Amino acid sequence: MSELATTPTVPSRTSALQVLMPRAEAVVIPLVALLTGLIVFSLFLVAVGKSPADFYALVYKAGFSSSFSWQNTLSRVAPLLLAALCVALPARLGLVVIGGEGAIALGGLAAAVVGVWLAGAPSVIGFALMVVAAMLVGGAWIGAVGALRFRRGVNETIASLLMAYIAIALMNHWVEGMFRDPTSLNKPSTTPLPPALRVGEMPIGIDVHWGFAAGVLACIASWVLIERTTLGFAARIAGDNVRAAQVQGLPVGKLIIGFTALGGAFAGLAGFFEVAAVHGSANGSLVSGYGYTGILIAFLARHNPLAIIPVAILLGGFEASSGLIQRRMDLPDATVVVLEGIVFVAILLSETFYGRFRIFTAAYWAKP
Repeated sequence: MSELATTPTVPSRTSALQVLMPRAEAVVIPLVALLTGLIVFSLFLVAVGKSPADFYALVYKAGFSSSFSWQNTLSRVAPLLLAALCVALPARLGLVVIGGEGAIALGGLAAAVVGVWLAGAPSVIGFALMVVAAMLVGGAWIGAVGALRFRRGVNETIASLLMAYIAIALMNHWVEGMFRDPTSLNKPSTTPLPPALRVGEMPIGIDVHWGFAAGVLACIASWVLIERTTLGFAARIAGDNVRAAQVQGLPVGKLIIGFTALGGAFAGLAGFFEVAAVHGSANGSLVSGYGYTGILIAFLARHNPLAIIPVAILLGGFEASSGLIQRRMDLPDATVVVLEGIVFVAILLSETFYGRFRIFTAAYWAKP
């Protein structure tokens, strides 16, 4: 019996590293790319005679140093979360969809029109129909990109970008024409929403509307969909190898159209919150670049819906600081856009490093 007796197996440090290190690659490489982008941007600041230390101090002060700063940051995070999902969900099928800005614009317009039409209706019905309208319009618009990709082989990146410009043009046309409020003179807009159909603030001590909670819940639900359901598993298989997925009998076409439509629906929901919680009507302010910043957030988060949350908060803080940076450092308001562009290029370049370092493989940490 003594020969057969065995001691309990205790997980060794090496076995733990075998599990952790392959997963660490998806965290370490984006962080290094982010740091690289910040360093390159610092060199740009030095070249124009500005202090990088002063710049990042102002970013912290404006975005994260006080309750007012957090209020300013989180108010921008809601559309960023939902716009990033418009990129991240199709990306799990290997698609690069970058047209969320158009879905935000059309979704916001649809919510504004429905809200004005339902003036006087019970607020529960009004909110429900506004949300449905925004998500349906956004979903149909981006879902059409998925349909073009699957049925006609049209490149989804080019199609989504062109459709974003078309959507913005349509929104401006309808806001300045058919749906224009006659009393809006200098800035054409739709008729303002009735007070009963305006989204209020969350009871958390700072003025942040419910769009932030909706965005966080959407990210959590998307992670569950992708990582914990058979539908998400099928999408990941199709993203890795379309031909193999088709051989296995997976409905690749429905997955492509469905995931692009779901991403567009989230972008349309962002438009709803921009209208119902921020602007009060549909106007040119709907086109504020959230859809394009969402691209950077999705790539920096490696298209992981849960990772989108902290990354969106970080980028929201950067965008919240643009005004203060302009006043204190005498820099253009677009300076933060330059920072985001440099970081985005660094993220794209970092894609070439995945799979190149043995230190991130389980075999490297296996016992000899």
